[in-house]
Amino acid sequence: MPEPTTLLLFAGAAVALLVVPGPSVIYIVTRGIHQGRAAALVSVLGVTTATMVHTVFAAAGLSAILASSAVAFSIVKYAGSAYLVYLAVRTWLDRSDERIERLRPTADLRRVYLEGFVVNLLNPKTALFILALLPQFVDPVRGAAGPQILLLGGILASLGLLSDGAYALASGSIGSWLRRRRSIAGIQRRVSAAIYAALGIGTALVGERR
Repeated sequence: MPEPTTLLLFAGAAVALLVVPGPSVIYIVTRGIHQGRAAALVSVLGVTTATMVHTVFAAAGLSAILASSAVAFSIVKYAGSAYLVYLAVRTWLDRSDERIERLRPTADLRRVYLEGFVVNLLNPKTALFILALLPQFVDPVRGAAGPQILLLGGILASLGLLSDGAYALASGSIGSWLRRRRSIAGIQRRVSAAIYAALGIGTALVGERR
């Protein structure tokens, strides 16, 4: 186990990085505005679960394969991009928010959780971020690297849960305010779809040279 001072330094570095909105935060905020606070919070749980899976991969050395293999990196990257574009198309075609007056679009929370999980799991930048950050705080003198990486990943996921949760609550409140204005519903849906599409295209374009 790393020393307490190392854990504090890691927590400080993690917070500094987490407060800057990234693709996962944009995804969560978009979900909250479009489908409400519950959907946003469940998306946070899905994203956090995927973060822990990436941590396990890093501890097992699988993320190193992703970092060193251009083919593996491209497969994961394009799969994640395609999934985000799929979400964009589905959101664009969903007109339930225009048919139901003053009610937010219903959300299957199990599906929402799974989608948040898949979006973050298929984000190779998350895997590379964890692989780059966590080993910097591992102390070989204090034991095997694997358990230390799992501990650091747990801290990162817990801090991310709090940070992303705050974004989810805020976006859910904004979405509730917007849904009280029925004329905005269609615009809100199209904007959400456009953001999903932009995230998907951005995922496909970023990282051609690593």
